[in-house]
Amino acid sequence: MKIKLYIFFIFLFIGSTVLAQSRIKISGKVIDADNQGLELVNVRIGGTTQGTLTDLKGEYELTVASQDSIEIIFSCLGYRTEKRVLAAPQGNVVLNMRLYTKDKKLGEVVVTEIRKQTSTLQKIDAKDLRLMPDASGGSIESMLSTLAGVNSSNELSSQYSVRGGNFDENIVYVNGIEIYRPLLVRSGQQEGLSFINPDMVGSIGFSSGGYSAEYGDKMSSVLDITYKQPEAFEGAVSASFLGASAMIGHSTKRFSQLHGFRYKTNSTLLSSLDTKGEYDPSFFDYQTYLTYKFSPNWNISLLGNISNNIYNFTPQERTTKYGTYTSASQFKVYFDGQEKDKFQTFFGALSLNYGVSKYTALSLLASAFATNEIVTYDITGEYWLDELDMANNGGVPQTSGTLGYGTYHEHARNRLNASVFAIAAKGATRFGKNELKYGVNFQREIIKDRVREWELRDSAGYSLPHTGNGIDLVSSLSSYQNMQSNRFSFYAQDTYKLRAKSGFYTFTGGIRGSYWGFNKEFILSPRASVGYIPNFNDRLTFRFATGLYYQAPFYKELRDTVRTGENYVVRLNRSIKSQRSIHFVLGSDYSFRAVNRPFKFTAELYYKKLDNLIPYEVDNVRIWYSGRNESKGYAAGLDLKLFGQFVPGTDSWLSFSLMRTQETIGGIKVPRPTEQRYSIALFFQDYVPRFPKYKFSLRAIWSDGLPVGAPRLGRQAGYFRTTPYRRVDIGASRLLVGGEDRLMKRGFFRYFKSIWIGLDVFNLLDISNVNSYYWVTDIYNHQSAVPNYLTMRQFNLRLSMEF
Repeated sequence: MKIKLYIFFIFLFIGSTVLAQSRIKISGKVIDADNQGLELVNVRIGGTTQGTLTDLKGEYELTVASQDSIEIIFSCLGYRTEKRVLAAPQGNVVLNMRLYTKDKKLGEVVVTEIRKQTSTLQKIDAKDLRLMPDASGGSIESMLSTLAGVNSSNELSSQYSVRGGNFDENIVYVNGIEIYRPLLVRSGQQEGLSFINPDMVGSIGFSSGGYSAEYGDKMSSVLDITYKQPEAFEGAVSASFLGASAMIGHSTKRFSQLHGFRYKTNSTLLSSLDTKGEYDPSFFDYQTYLTYKFSPNWNISLLGNISNNIYNFTPQERTTKYGTYTSASQFKVYFDGQEKDKFQTFFGALSLNYGVSKYTALSLLASAFATNEIVTYDITGEYWLDELDMANNGGVPQTSGTLGYGTYHEHARNRLNASVFAIAAKGATRFGKNELKYGVNFQREIIKDRVREWELRDSAGYSLPHTGNGIDLVSSLSSYQNMQSNRFSFYAQDTYKLRAKSGFYTFTGGIRGSYWGFNKEFILSPRASVGYIPNFNDRLTFRFATGLYYQAPFYKELRDTVRTGENYVVRLNRSIKSQRSIHFVLGSDYSFRAVNRPFKFTAELYYKKLDNLIPYEVDNVRIWYSGRNESKGYAAGLDLKLFGQFVPGTDSWLSFSLMRTQETIGGIKVPRPTEQRYSIALFFQDYVPRFPKYKFSLRAIWSDGLPVGAPRLGRQAGYFRTTPYRRVDIGASRLLVGGEDRLMKRGFFRYFKSIWIGLDVFNLLDISNVNSYYWVTDIYNHQSAVPNYLTMRQFNLRLSMEF
């Protein structure tokens, strides 16, 4: 009898062990159409009563016996029921699900308030980028150029200037890491893709002045980008005549990943330029953002980027007509030769984050940036500068005389390699009404610069400059430099919030210090701001910010060009100092409702005292510095912005800016190269009321012309202004799949959040905007400025999908 009992227990043990080994664990996350976790979703096994409910984060877990197939049913009040069948599942299975609302017309959702801004850092909603018409391919920077105080006069470039500063005075962060641009880019045609991938952006912060001490040593602005972490499986694909992009993301309890691919070719856009030829640009980049959670308090993240921008161009001819009805000219050129450029960048950043408690968080960051840049061209041109008769021949332009003719040969073999390595520690601590932020950073820079470029010009049978002693070059530049340097910086700041009888106050004060081993310079930058929301009217917000801001030199600023005749040799100026700016910013917001919709009116008055300036000239997107601290100046202006729902459910804004910036060089007061005295920008969205699937967006800019001087002479010898920059881009889009009324509820399309098809019209009014000038010199050394026009009207068809 005992033997039988033993046998029974042995079989019972074996059977239970086999049964335990054949059970399956199913877990995952349930989200809605906006990637938010859904609570209290019923997850059950079909044909049984076994099931569970999702938690606050939308996560669930259940264990079932192994079967040939298992049907999982997801149901929740107000959402469509979804079913999935697992065929022969084994082990642990992760099954995530997205639920869509039932096809019922809901009541109108009314937005009653707009975020209040008590600091100079404003938050920007990235969703407005999706349908914005943009010749640069949907960049964050194109949206920034419609904000007050921000200017961009080149649709081929993602560069922008802020309140009189140049492109190099803007600092950009992605996930707390400073981002660098290629250094040898000369024109918007070469520039390619911006580092920021708009499909991966989670949040955007932007300050046009008076920013806090946690941000680095730049004089104009801060763009603070944070990439999103996907909550579950998601993706986006888009394609147009300008290129294509794809993004895919996935998340589990511990690991999340986000990948983005972009390809851009703007050959169709470049075909509208005056210079005709074979344009072969090819711009590609890949980015990844990976995060792994070791525990609730520990996580590590990796941000990586590989970018390969190639610009090949074989010019054939150019015809440019310019001037007025009474004084018109024509510049005609026949070309021979080609240009081949390559810009390769590699970037990686590793971040280890530790949540000490709910009040303190620490981060350790290490990053590396490398760029390999090659610019080569050999182009000859034979040109004629003719006078045009506009009065006769029925108004058809006719050549009436030759003003000049000649040939030129431009040659370059330029190469630059730069590497930047950095390690930083950051922290944030909250105690009581205070929030303390602090950090230290060490950075090493290695730069190798090889430049050999020259231009030979012949005018009316004589080489220029004509000395009678032989053939000379009209210009020449050479550089053979190797540079290594170290930087050390630190910051500490405190934000204190106080609620008093008079209202709500936010005080922020901090200090930033930096030391650069190249010039042995130590700089200290105190910064402070205060925000106030009065109790007598909480729709009003006031803020004031001030501080000392330095522009720490990078390689371009310290290249001192020693002149010998018309030839230049690059020397590094070890006595260069940081440029300095003192900011005073006074701003106010007023939130109100009109026609039962929310609006916000913003006004900011600013003044920047500038000294230790390094004068520069701008040609297209190339900035040429003098390499010496030899000027001082100021920038002052007023920025106005009206933001709100001009059309219910869509955000639009209108910006207006007045600005003046001047500097004194050698006792002569001249406007700075970025002085745009006025600027008006509009971003407007609309839809057809009876057919909400049809949407319309408009982006318009009208800004003052920039001051330009003759090359190698500077604005001190005289200047004139380009024509105003005026451009209107429009886009019309149609929702094919998505929203409450989904076109296709079964089959392949049921997995898509949205599918849009759209048509963009760039430069709707077909205005010839001037980007820069080509200078023609005759034997008498008289120079004539021939405008280089930007792109004309172009059409772009695009398709975008989200899932």
